[in-house]
Amino acid sequence: MTFSDEDLPHPAKKLFTPAGLDGLGIEELNAYIGALESEISRVRAAIAGRQAHAQAAAAFFKAPPEK
Repeated sequence: MTFSDEDLPHPAKKLFTPAGLDGLGIEELNAYIGALESEISRVRAAIAGRQAHAQAAAAFFKAPPEK
């Protein structure tokens, strides 16, 4: 069985540092919003995958119904 870096516990760290917005123009701000929305979608997909995995594991290890 092999493990990836994602399988290892991560030390507590700051996940996001907001960019300074003062020097950005309208086009740059819209591009920044697009990048953030893409990242949100990617994270939501990762969450959905982990939830599906957890549900599948729970269903697999669920005790059989009592008779």
